[in-house]
Amino acid sequence: MTQAPPDADARRAIPPVVAYPPDTLPRPDLALYAGALAGATLVGSATAAPREACSFRVAAGQFFRIRSVDGPQVGDLNLWHDGDLSERFYSGKTRALHGTHVSTGERLWSSFPHLRPMATIVEDTLDWYGIDTFGGAVHDVIGTRCDPYTGNLLSGTQYHHCCHSNLTRALADALEIPLAEAEPHVHDVLNVFMCTGFTRDTGQYFMKASPVRPGDHLTVFAEIDLLGALSACPGGDCSSEHSSDEARCYPLQVEILAPAVGALEGWQPPARSGYDGSHGR
Repeated sequence: MTQAPPDADARRAIPPVVAYPPDTLPRPDLALYAGALAGATLVGSATAAPREACSFRVAAGQFFRIRSVDGPQVGDLNLWHDGDLSERFYSGKTRALHGTHVSTGERLWSSFPHLRPMATIVEDTLDWYGIDTFGGAVHDVIGTRCDPYTGNLLSGTQYHHCCHSNLTRALADALEIPLAEAEPHVHDVLNVFMCTGFTRDTGQYFMKASPVRPGDHLTVFAEIDLLGALSACPGGDCSSEHSSDEARCYPLQVEILAPAVGALEGWQPPARSGYDGSHGR
């Protein structure tokens, strides 16, 4: 290793600066959303079977709820603007704006050039977990998704029920398009219920047993018309592994909830980014 300079400790001691202070972000009206949710009715549902994925559609102004059933299970979520796949969930920018994990009151942002909130988390039964002594927390926007390409790279396996593969099949089925056409639209995910962090000594991404239990749920308000796909990860609660058939897995349920007429009076879908797109030309 390189010899540390004389002022190494002083350099390390410089305090950090948050790159994207959230103070000027548009604030969701959580009281309005909570009132609308209280009177909402179930209008649809879908189930992601163990080691498979489901698709679902949610109209702007509706809610979707991801629910744990039968046993502890994590899921990988993709979101697109229904009718325009070029606008999709941007996990990296969501991470930059809100942090490595998201919970109640935080938003899922869309890709450039749109950059607007696609959805807002309004209810999280695991918000009590916080950050544990290992640095782990729930609902991460760090991990990309388990995929067959990395599995083949690391262990020479040909496994077809990674979340990437599951999401690809779910999107292809939803749009009735070939797998090869669907796959490029599958993107980095919100790891629902997954407990993850970075090791303090090596900075490596880790996973640990999720605290999720049957009945736990994450409820999200759709700010725009959404097409979603949810994979029930082959790792189950991700306590030890993924990308195999060894872990005990359970289904995940998605419920679509519609507020009563008038419950969202005054609400409007968010506008796309106001940047003019000139790039300084």
